[in-house]
Amino acid sequence: MEWKTDWGLQARMGLTMLLLLALYVVFIGALSIYGVGLFWITLVMGLFMVGQLFFSDKLALRSMGAREVSEEEYPELHAMVGRLAQQADLPKPTVAVADSRQPNAFATGRSQSSATVCVTRGIMDTLNQEELEGVMAHELTHVKNRDVMVMTIATFLSTLAFMIVRWGWLFGGGDREGGGAPVLVAILVSLVVGVVSFLLVRVLSRYREYAADRGGAIITGRPSALASALVKIDGRMDRVPDDDLREQADMNAFFIIPIKSGAIGKLLSTHPSTEQRVERLKDMQSELETA
Repeated sequence: MEWKTDWGLQARMGLTMLLLLALYVVFIGALSIYGVGLFWITLVMGLFMVGQLFFSDKLALRSMGAREVSEEEYPELHAMVGRLAQQADLPKPTVAVADSRQPNAFATGRSQSSATVCVTRGIMDTLNQEELEGVMAHELTHVKNRDVMVMTIATFLSTLAFMIVRWGWLFGGGDREGGGAPVLVAILVSLVVGVVSFLLVRVLSRYREYAADRGGAIITGRPSALASALVKIDGRMDRVPDDDLREQADMNAFFIIPIKSGAIGKLLSTHPSTEQRVERLKDMQSELETA
């Protein structure tokens, strides 16, 4: 199979990004109108953006209790990642392992040359070699598409908006003489922008998961192996203790399969449903077999 651009998917991602941009323009305009100077807006945004880009990978690995592993410790895993990276025309990323029973994997890093792919012990115990290759190829596609940077930029203003909401209430800006109404409006605008951008980021994340599934299937040439892996991981997730799931729920945007939390959790999920992803991979497998 050839690595073809999915123009429909690209168009939907582009539209989502444009909507996010429009929201951010409204957000910054509201802050300017209600007394926050452009200099301070730019400074705060810049500091948080730099912090997210340079430290999100370390925070992600630390939150999972993951550590970088050497070729001597995990020779087969390193060989697999190196071979798949070569097929994807990527530098070999750092390899990390998390001591978790939860079967999952993720990629992080601000660029292709500073990427890390991480697997849990749970996923290595759950999948066979072909299935694990499908998962690792999916994660390498995230690296190839620079998804970590894209999602960091997309989520940045959402995070900042919620922070300003909290600051507004904590510092009691609405109690200042003559300043109550403008500050209250600014807080309300921040809240609306934060909620809407949160939802749009979820939509964007789902589109990028579809793209990573397609790219991973193309790298290995076995869409069915990735489909089988998704089904196995999804099935095992329900048997992981609740305490383990709650500890790692904040990593949902990184995982190949997100942690579920009821109907609302599925609605706000960073990932499409496993059923939808498997159906698309089955279509790819049929396309490959009839080519």
